Amino acid sequence: MGTDDKWLVEFSYPPKELNPNNARGHWAKRRRPAKRYRYECFILTRQAIATNGWRIDQLKAVVEAGQGVHLFLDIYPPDRRPRDDDNIIAAFKAGRDGLADALNIDDRHFRIHPVVHRDQPVDGRMIRVSITSGPGAARHLANQ
Repeated sequence: MGTDDKWLVEFSYPPKELNPNNARGHWAKRRRPAKRYRYECFILTRQAIATNGWRIDQLKAVVEAGQGVHLFLDIYPPDRRPRDDDNIIAAFKAGRDGLADALNIDDRHFRIHPVVHRDQPVDGRMIRVSITSGPGAARHLANQ
């Protein structure tokens, strides 16, 4: 990954069972949806890597050099109802793990920058992740 490159992956919105507000009850009720969502995000990331010819070794070199990998989350909820962005990020944890699995990078190196687009609901609900590092990350921050 060059310092100006930006990789894009689109994921479905996390299942409602993964929302921390729905965490009542037995932990096993969350396990199956979390495992499914993690795998879905893993597969979508691997497909994006193969389709776009991304070089994971370049991204790993960025991490080994001590830099963080910036994940810009453009979150498009299904409707305009008020939602806590921290709950959306927590619900996306399994997706973030799937992304990390596909990139073969520990997710502790991720720097998360969420933006909830409440005014632009998307029918299918989605989270668009832009992956970048270096000066490209700074420019992305400036353009938000």
